[in-house]
Amino acid sequence: MSSATGTATDRPRRKRANKPQGQWLVDGREPLNDDERIKQEDAGLGVIQRIRDVYSKEGFDSIPAEDLAPRFKWVGLYTQRKQNMSGDLTGHLTNAELQDNYFMLRIRLDGGLLTAEQLRVLGEISSDYARDTADFSDRQNLQLHWIRIEDMPAIWDKLAAVGLDSNFGCGDVPRVILGSPVAGIAADEIIDATPAIAEIKKNWLTREEFSNLPRKFKSAISGNRRQDITHEIQDLSFIGSEHPEHGPGFDVWVGGGLSTNPMLAQRLGVWVPLDEVPEVWGGVVRIFRDYGYRRLRNRARLKFLVAEWGVEKFRQVLEDDYLQRKLIDGPAPETAPGYRDHIGVHDQNDGKKYLGVKPTVGHTTGAQLQRLADLADKYGVARLRTTPDKELLFLDVEAAQVAGLAEELEAEGLSANPSAFRRDIISCTGLEFCKLAHTVTKQRAIDLCDELEERLGDLDVPLKISLNGCPNSCARAQVADIGFSGKILTTDEGERVEGFQVNLGGALGLNPAVGKKVRGNQVFSTDLGDYVVRIVENFKSDRNEGEQFRDWVFRADEELLV
Repeated sequence: MSSATGTATDRPRRKRANKPQGQWLVDGREPLNDDERIKQEDAGLGVIQRIRDVYSKEGFDSIPAEDLAPRFKWVGLYTQRKQNMSGDLTGHLTNAELQDNYFMLRIRLDGGLLTAEQLRVLGEISSDYARDTADFSDRQNLQLHWIRIEDMPAIWDKLAAVGLDSNFGCGDVPRVILGSPVAGIAADEIIDATPAIAEIKKNWLTREEFSNLPRKFKSAISGNRRQDITHEIQDLSFIGSEHPEHGPGFDVWVGGGLSTNPMLAQRLGVWVPLDEVPEVWGGVVRIFRDYGYRRLRNRARLKFLVAEWGVEKFRQVLEDDYLQRKLIDGPAPETAPGYRDHIGVHDQNDGKKYLGVKPTVGHTTGAQLQRLADLADKYGVARLRTTPDKELLFLDVEAAQVAGLAEELEAEGLSANPSAFRRDIISCTGLEFCKLAHTVTKQRAIDLCDELEERLGDLDVPLKISLNGCPNSCARAQVADIGFSGKILTTDEGERVEGFQVNLGGALGLNPAVGKKVRGNQVFSTDLGDYVVRIVENFKSDRNEGEQFRDWVFRADEELLV
């Protein structure tokens, strides 16, 4: 007969309680780390007044650490990296040791909307306050460097005078909302999403309830048939969809994101009409606020919650607890083949044209922005747009004026017909300004374009190349044909130098996938050009007729990939 108390091996084991993850509606709101404590004490845009009243007058050294990071992010300000700090120091020195007394400023351009007047003012701010730096980002923003805290009140006043700001440019908040850069004018549009983006920005972003999320929240809304907002890698996306009964509306995707743990978004299986997009957007953000994991920052993205719950539970919670109604089931929209970008000359729905050009890796200057504003005025262009591919679009061009505008833009180094290499290359900020980076990226990407055009000429299929200064994939390394993630490598002589881990065969659009790593496939920065030339030549000699690069990668022998 067994013992009444049982032995240590036959008693049922008590399940160890899971550690609290900082989910507000599960674990309560007690902060589990310093970031959460700081945000609970003072999250939001209150730091603006302190910058105006105190820090701009008393200088950088007057800024308390908890305002400098993270609260400054809520108004689009990051400290930039000190100059001449090698990538080998990243991860070994603290943020305070790496940071300079200057800032990167991110100016928010929801939907990429921009007027010629705004472009001129951005150029003037760059020239007057940012040492002529300016970069278009893959979030449709404009970023400036070398910003002094003393100049921020004047910069904000200049931005406000033309309807721009930097609010929620960074931080644990809803970031800029991506939108089709040709919303409302494209001849191939399913539905114009502009009203939804405008409603969210005006009446939803301003609510205090969205000022403290577990981490950043990236969303996108486009009704363009070209699906031009990288919806597969956003926390939340709405893309144009024709419902057989209800007509044009939006298909909803959740849970995408890259960084060191890439996940592709999943369809929620619903169709949403235009006027309900803001409410559904708000419901998803609230789920993230209430159930997102706040204990560990590297798990504090919506993709981890979606992965754990699954889309069925996510939809149920959204409908039952946040919307109090069922959403309409929706069929999967067709995936748009071909290019998603807007390079070149395209028809508008009113008989006019729009012209898209590509500053290489989005890099420009304040002086050039002002010249581009002058060109816009000369050709009667009042509306411009930025894009998720770092392009600049000139809208409403008369057909007879297109050739003249394209020619003058070509003289500025902005081509409406770039090579495949220049068209599809992208990079992050890199070692020049970023405290997380190991390698130089932006200038290296520009130089790589020049080298590839000189050595290879052009290519007859798309080839997306991505240069990232670290594994965080701000330039989407894992979904590029050739993605480079910066790291420090060691030479045979024991010297530690800049290099890259290589990802191959990633893609968005048709058959989206995260690229693969070939064992040992790492490249010294000095060998970057040779590597790309070698692999492109291998592709050209080994491909089948009509085969795309990413398809070749997944069937090619490994010796052709290194």
